[in-house]
Amino acid sequence: MRKAIRTQEASPGDGPYSQGIVSGGFLFVSGQGPLDLEGRVIGETIEEQTDLTLQNIKGILEAAGCTMDDVVKVNVILADMNDFSRFNEMYRTHFSEPMPARTCFGGALDGILVEIDVIAKTRD
Repeated sequence: MRKAIRTQEASPGDGPYSQGIVSGGFLFVSGQGPLDLEGRVIGETIEEQTDLTLQNIKGILEAAGCTMDDVVKVNVILADMNDFSRFNEMYRTHFSEPMPARTCFGGALDGILVEIDVIAKTRD
């Protein structure tokens, strides 16, 4: 069984997917980017875009009754791997120890610098 999570506290996205799905005791959050509630790209630096992307993720987590501390796995796509250290500086401000497991790789992104998806353990 799976349950869709939708919130007004994060960008609604523009594709055929749910912001998040709860299934089997986990929340799977779809890839999020630095989009505001109207779907506009916000921020020009990796720091600004990372911050907004993680704020969008936080809104989806909260809609499912989770917090950033419930995140167990993070996948990150950076448009430019040269942004890796600057990305990490902002990323650290959103998570606490123990840090979630993470994969980070470079890839082509459509007009944004970062995309992030997460898996969180639900509190049931």
